[in-house]
Amino acid sequence: MARRHRSPNAPDPYAPHRGSTEHHVDRYGLDLTYRVRPNRLDGLATLDVVLDADVDAVELDLVHLRASRVTVDGSPARFSQGADRLRVRLGRTVARGTALRLEIAYGGRPRPSIGPWGDVGWEELSEGSLVAGQPDGAPTWFPCNDGPAHKATFEISVTADAGYVVAANGPLLEVARRASTRTWRFGPTAPMCTYLATVLVGRFDEIDLVPAGQAHASVAQSALVHAAQRDDARTDLAGHAAMMRAFEERFGPYPFPEGYRVVVTEDELEIPLEAQGLSVFGANHVDGEGTWDRLVAHELAHQWFGNSVSVARWQDIWLNEGFACYAEWLWSEADGREPADDHARAARARLSSLTQDLVVADPGPDLMFDDRLYKRGALAVHALRLELGDDAFFALLRRWTDEHRYGSVTTDDLRELVRAARDDLDPLLDAWLLETALPELPPAP
Repeated sequence: MARRHRSPNAPDPYAPHRGSTEHHVDRYGLDLTYRVRPNRLDGLATLDVVLDADVDAVELDLVHLRASRVTVDGSPARFSQGADRLRVRLGRTVARGTALRLEIAYGGRPRPSIGPWGDVGWEELSEGSLVAGQPDGAPTWFPCNDGPAHKATFEISVTADAGYVVAANGPLLEVARRASTRTWRFGPTAPMCTYLATVLVGRFDEIDLVPAGQAHASVAQSALVHAAQRDDARTDLAGHAAMMRAFEERFGPYPFPEGYRVVVTEDELEIPLEAQGLSVFGANHVDGEGTWDRLVAHELAHQWFGNSVSVARWQDIWLNEGFACYAEWLWSEADGREPADDHARAARARLSSLTQDLVVADPGPDLMFDDRLYKRGALAVHALRLELGDDAFFALLRRWTDEHRYGSVTTDDLRELVRAARDDLDPLLDAWLLETALPELPPAP
């Protein structure tokens, strides 16, 4: 059957309130000033836009913040703004394929967007801020075409009060010091989805996660923590370099050469957050006992599955979460604890007592973050491993992360790769991904 291709920048049906079919953005330049005490954000966003239709206006997502000035290719442009959309008038119909540079000055008091998935986006902390961008929170801090399908590069500059540390995506290029402020300049990033863009501001200390004598580590790894968390964080993250090596052996090279950062906020968080090149944990996820080791593994694995290789539509979010959940089990196995097969069979037993109404490859927006999707996705991955055997399975994972590095994928892309390894596994994938009934796992070797 011929494969059906979908426009790479069509609004996602799970989040039809975001995004535009009429253009895509290749580059975001964000020059931001953030004052912590009043929670005030002012920005100048430079967007390199390419039109995908003949249009007389460009519509962008922007929530709670107000634009004050817009230019198109250096000339002032008229614009209007609603609750969550900014419409920039071009003054004439401009042909599809035209490249435009938009500059948008904007500002306000950023706060989360309240929608189908709760509060998402920019959040104030006791001493600073963070971004919880997944799936539709990016417009709470910069104007964008917010959807998972098209990736752009980012260059981010943040000016904050002296005494605060800023983390963002991409390599840190410089910190410019003035009497009362610091300006942190990052980028450019590898191509990434808007929801993976982030800025964190806090009173952090930095600790190195690569032990002395392990200079052979492939990438820099560090953590930003509050002073009171230093000892517990060192204990909980002592095995991070070993975890990185284990994942590189199984998934291929870590995809972002600037390195990886763990950020621990002073506040408690309900769940950890992933962004490209870094992960964010709450104070409650660091206890000096290694209680949340599996979540550290989960968020690190997202750098391959979700951040480098990203879903082209939210329907396929199991490709992010199923592989990251399976990585928790792989780390347990690599660390000499319970093998992945034990985790998988225990997870299936727990799932068997729950309602079976979830289609993994198309859960619908209400269930896309359901824990059953995470576990059933991981079980589908384990079922593939059992059928293929370890050599072929891990070769498949490395090929997946290599061929789709910095790209966007669907479940059909994974099917094609599996067929290249073995052409009789469609029924297995159908059972795990397209049916609500919970399949049995293949027997262990």
